[in-house]
Amino acid sequence: MNFDYTETQAQIRAAVKDLCGRFGPEYWRQLAQDGKYPETFVDEMAKAGWLAALIPEEYGGAGLPLLDACLILQEINQNGASAVHCHAQMYTMASIMRHGSEAQKRRTLPRIADGSLRLQAFGVTEPDAGSNTLAIKTFARRVPGGYVLNGQKIWTSRYSHSHLYLLIARTTPIEEVKKKTDGLSLFLIDIAKAGKSLQARPIRTMINHHTFQVFIDNLELSDDDRIGEEGKGFHYLLDSLHSERLLVASEAIGDGHWFVGKAAAYGGERIVFDRPIGSNQGVQFPIARAHMNVEAAELMRNKAATLFDAGQSCGREATMVKYLASEAAWEAAEAAMTTFGGYGVACDFDIERKWKESRLFRTAPISNNLVLAQVAEHLLGMPRSY
Repeated sequence: MNFDYTETQAQIRAAVKDLCGRFGPEYWRQLAQDGKYPETFVDEMAKAGWLAALIPEEYGGAGLPLLDACLILQEINQNGASAVHCHAQMYTMASIMRHGSEAQKRRTLPRIADGSLRLQAFGVTEPDAGSNTLAIKTFARRVPGGYVLNGQKIWTSRYSHSHLYLLIARTTPIEEVKKKTDGLSLFLIDIAKAGKSLQARPIRTMINHHTFQVFIDNLELSDDDRIGEEGKGFHYLLDSLHSERLLVASEAIGDGHWFVGKAAAYGGERIVFDRPIGSNQGVQFPIARAHMNVEAAELMRNKAATLFDAGQSCGREATMVKYLASEAAWEAAEAAMTTFGGYGVACDFDIERKWKESRLFRTAPISNNLVLAQVAEHLLGMPRSY
């Protein structure tokens, strides 16, 4: 068992770090202030091929394993940038690559790889269903040659910066299926072609995530817009969800390392009462605890990603990694905020920007309370209690 990263992975991280170095703190502060999308950064990431890391070489990508993709996103956040604006380009492709038709792959993957097509929007959550995906109400009614969709989605981030929209809907009413996981189908929607059948309403949030509520009104789709078999969408979705949780966890791990580094450096530089504040245990210990937990989360992430790349079951591991990484990052964020004191809320120090980012990771893409409920259900064999 080797815990070291490979030479190739070290080279990947160095190259991503170099790219991030061209987009310093001022770039991200201005975007946060203006509420703008980091178009230039995302374009440069695509041009460098990093957003096509998981796409097979035959479709224009790098064909890298998931762990390498995780390290790409970790490195972005570890250098003070934010991968959230482009991470969906990686995990939403899992359903297409594993279950899409050859025609769908040929039509989309090469253009996603070269950056001319963006797949950033992912429609799962609904206002009444929340984290219970099986209870969604968006429905695709069968018609000759295709479907007519009606419903709504919420918390669809980056919708306005995406050309394609991956969406899950019921194709069989839940009361008519033997298993609740049946009767859901996955669709790949061309947003421009959908026209007025898709109406997006922005949701103002505390963080620059460009998220929307999407209303779907008599959207006509063909059979070619469906990914895989009808009724199997939930099982296909799991491929995206497992990779999503590992990739997002990697961003949290990157944030955790960034916070620990910033807090440790500031603790040694800031002099109060004639000595560095880092000489006090009240400052030292929170940073040390956060560091240990971030390191532990990274090891668990590596295990889960290795299982994913080997084609083995990793659902529980991926979910637990998301919990461990987001909690460790939040602990590090709090340690940094406490270490910086009043300067922690000053925008010029960047702590408050990343602090808000880390807090959100505890809620999305799956709430940590739901993770605890799932793990408890598995261990104790009892129904979930919220």
